[in-house]
Amino acid sequence: MSEPTEVATSILTLILTPDGLVPTPYWARTLADAVGLEPGGVYTVARTFHGNRALLLDAHLDRLEESARLSGISLVLDRDRLRAALREALEMAGYPETKFRITIPRDNPSHIYLALEPFQPVPEHIQQDGARVVTLPLVRANPVVKTTEWMTVRKPSYEALPPGVYEGILVSEGGHLLEGMSSNFYAVLDGVLMTAGEGVLAGITRRAVLEIARELLPVRLEAPHRRDIPRFAEAFLTSSGRGVVPITYIDGQPVASGQVGPITKTLRARYDDWTETHSEPI
Repeated sequence: MSEPTEVATSILTLILTPDGLVPTPYWARTLADAVGLEPGGVYTVARTFHGNRALLLDAHLDRLEESARLSGISLVLDRDRLRAALREALEMAGYPETKFRITIPRDNPSHIYLALEPFQPVPEHIQQDGARVVTLPLVRANPVVKTTEWMTVRKPSYEALPPGVYEGILVSEGGHLLEGMSSNFYAVLDGVLMTAGEGVLAGITRRAVLEIARELLPVRLEAPHRRDIPRFAEAFLTSSGRGVVPITYIDGQPVASGQVGPITKTLRARYDDWTETHSEPI
């Protein structure tokens, strides 16, 4: 196939058709820009490690198939073919590390959209000093399904985040802290790690982090309440592209001393080690 001829500032966007990979009829500068150009459907986002390795890719594809099923999309996913297309796309893109999205269109699930951009790690100052987040009265309509509609719904909220704020945390009508707009949320309260057990997306990274966390402290699958923020000993978020990210301020209020806590530091280090041993060739 011929390579896309778009301007150098564009990311790589392709369609895996029954006849092979073809360029998309549009170009975009980032994955976020591509959202408004891709057809509606279901998706998953992941990153590479060491150029051509991924973490829990089959779990991502399991969730993609389940999201399609729950959305009424008739999807027959040839995983070997998709993996081969991803390898070809990674070679074409040539990024040292890549963040990529796989989108299954609702109206034409046999045409799979691939969007790839250079992976950007969490800024070091955020890993060292922690992130500032704010709470938002925004809840996913169907949190167990990862739909492209959610990316569109959350976009105005992301764009409206105050300067210096890293993420918005969704709050239920009852005041419980559910999840980030593109992440899972956790708090340490009274020596227990708390995170919502329902009403949130079951993040892929979350599985690994909860497994690791149980070696350090008790875990309760229950969403912490906003009224308990002053009592949080630590807080952090996780996602496939970011790993473990400490949170030190919520709505301008420091979490404990406003410093990254020891449990979060240990979880981040152990998760980074875990990725080294569990990432697999695409």
